[in-house]
Amino acid sequence: MENRRFEERKEPEIVYSRSVKAGKRIYYLDVKKARNADLYLCITESKKKSGAEDEVPQFEKHKVFLYKEDFAHFTEGLNDVIEYVKNQVGDIEERPEWTPREEEPEAVETPVEEKHRRGLFGRLKKDN
Repeated sequence: MENRRFEERKEPEIVYSRSVKAGKRIYYLDVKKARNADLYLCITESKKKSGAEDEVPQFEKHKVFLYKEDFAHFTEGLNDVIEYVKNQVGDIEERPEWTPREEEPEAVETPVEEKHRRGLFGRLKKDN
């Protein structure tokens, strides 16, 4: 087997990306293309580490890779646990920074991005 050095590895191409700001965390939802041209989802949680104010900010990152053949099962499990939490605690209030203010217009995405989002995640909702 050929010995490959870490520096020579090519990072998978990101074909679509979306970020979700949640308080001190940011979640990146990246659709990547594997070497065999298959698509998969990479979910990255990025959280700023607390430290001295004069230090260069550092971030803690955690990744989860979700392959398309697992989307339906993952979505079913996620919806199940969300419903469980809602049944236990009642209504869940969204973070204020996620709710657009009336005087601020919502960010508008290009139609191509919207089409990709509906195509990837829209099918998951229809299956459930």
